[in-house]
Amino acid sequence: MRASAFGGGFTWGVATAAYQIEGAWDEDGKGPSIWDTFTHRRRTIKDRSSGDVACDFYHRYADDVALTADLGFNAKRFSISWPRVMPAGTGAVNQRGLDFYDRVVDECLARGVDPWVTLYHWDLPQALQDRGGWTNRDVLGWFGEYVSVMAAALGDRVKHWMVFNEPLSFTSIGQLLGLHAPGKRNPFGFLASVHHVNLCQAVGAGVLRDLVPGGDIGTSQYLSPVVATGTTPIHHKAERSADAFVNRMFIEPNLGLGYPVDAFPFLRFMERYEHDGDDKAIVVDWDFLGVQYYTRLKAPPLPIPYFGTAPMFGHDWKRFELTSFGWEIRPDGLYDVLQRAHGYGRFPRLVVTENGASFNDVLAGDRVHDRRRIGFYEDHLAAVLRAKNDGIPVDGYFAWSLLDNFEWAEGYRTRFGLVYVDYATQRRIVKDSGHWFRELLSR
Repeated sequence: MRASAFGGGFTWGVATAAYQIEGAWDEDGKGPSIWDTFTHRRRTIKDRSSGDVACDFYHRYADDVALTADLGFNAKRFSISWPRVMPAGTGAVNQRGLDFYDRVVDECLARGVDPWVTLYHWDLPQALQDRGGWTNRDVLGWFGEYVSVMAAALGDRVKHWMVFNEPLSFTSIGQLLGLHAPGKRNPFGFLASVHHVNLCQAVGAGVLRDLVPGGDIGTSQYLSPVVATGTTPIHHKAERSADAFVNRMFIEPNLGLGYPVDAFPFLRFMERYEHDGDDKAIVVDWDFLGVQYYTRLKAPPLPIPYFGTAPMFGHDWKRFELTSFGWEIRPDGLYDVLQRAHGYGRFPRLVVTENGASFNDVLAGDRVHDRRRIGFYEDHLAAVLRAKNDGIPVDGYFAWSLLDNFEWAEGYRTRFGLVYVDYATQRRIVKDSGHWFRELLSR
């Protein structure tokens, strides 16, 4: 495989998220996030760790940006920590927080790395959570204010923006299942969050349109083929319901298609959170859709699909290789979701904004021989190239992730990075997969 096969304008990037790598959780005026609160409770994280230090990117950003460039990538996707720049979520702006992201952007540009900014990657200010967070409709104003601050600060240099990272994940796992911050288990709070996040997609995109002339504005969505676990009518009904939950609930409202109530009847209760005019206010004209793909999902016949844990993932475990999360490695699924997103006929471009695999990597001297990860990327990039050759307008790919990092409820027990992080010393060691990418991108 040659990178040139994807075309000269193709974006090759790595993706990261603020809470997972930055550390410095209470430095330089930063306020607490819901993940600070969540991880500081006992027994919420499997290895009882937190992102207090993580990869210490806050202090090591220049080296990590240089590493991105050295591996041959021409783009870096990173997120903004809302409580770092607005500790209370609204009102006063923390200039030291803004200055940090100024430095990150300038370092990227100096290294020839295009900055792609994600405005929200799950770390809501705790001060806003105390006021209801995503369940409070006032979040539309709070979020618009925050986006205005970031657009004004970075919009002169940053042209590629994503409003949200995987709304399905942070609403369902955080508000419905209680396994992620803020640790709630409230089906109706979940519905309120879904609707308010969908409205905030439009709010954020609108602010960016106004304040970033020529901005390239999109969002990212978790997408996955959903398969039934049996052949009876109830199994097919469960498959249809799970597909609506996973793949349609956060895409179709922003396209003016409404909520898929026919397939997932629980969404009929969304009416209690909808106001007059929401059907129009929720619509967004995206420049691109960020597609995030990891595996297929099973659809057991449950009232609400149990998304986000190992029993929900995979289909035929005897036939397919698994990651350390127990997720099937199915590169054909990436082609399928790209084809499906393109089928809406509403996205001028698609960008794979996350794709990667977790393994229990072992450091041997100065090397990490992660051949399985190399195979994963070879096969998934082949699926992207197939989609591109079939006329699907996919023009970018971001590997998850540059660094091993804090992996949410799993803590540090599993690794996704192209670069191994020794958390005790913060030493970075490029894995064989990182060397593989460097060779690919240099050809």
